Amino acid sequence: MKTDIVVAGLIFNKDKVLLVKHKKLGLWLPVGGHIDKNETPDEALLREIKEETNLEVRILSKNKMSLDGNVKKNLAVPFHANVHSVGDHDHCCFFYLCKSLNSKKLKINNELDDFKWISKKELKSKGIPADVGNIGLKAFGLYERLTN
Repeated sequence: MKTDIVVAGLIFNKDKVLLVKHKKLGLWLPVGGHIDKNETPDEALLREIKEETNLEVRILSKNKMSLDGNVKKNLAVPFHANVHSVGDHDHCCFFYLCKSLNSKKLKINNELDDFKWISKKELKSKGIPADVGNIGLKAFGLYERLTN
């Protein structure tokens, strides 16, 4: 089966995380998408978030290594990764913690039907896929440790 490499961002604004309703899939998901040729995962994530929501974010990562030798750039470390089915193919997805820098500018594009900022408790509500809820809970725990 074909496997695409994709990225997704769990975007936090204060004590809530952003989920978007994907038009094609009809599911509440984190913002994300495919990595283009000649693009790093970090670049793909920032591009997808900007294209789909008009938000600017900071990727939160504990990667603090210095650049040395042949290293051009250190990349953010995803907090979770999985492979999941999206119909006729699979996605190998890297999930990142992000913090919104301009939540008032949120405007979804035509790939999405809706958006909502939800609390930790709401991640287990009806309509949120179980895997998204579980990844969201993991993200909340890490976000709280990183920002407190």
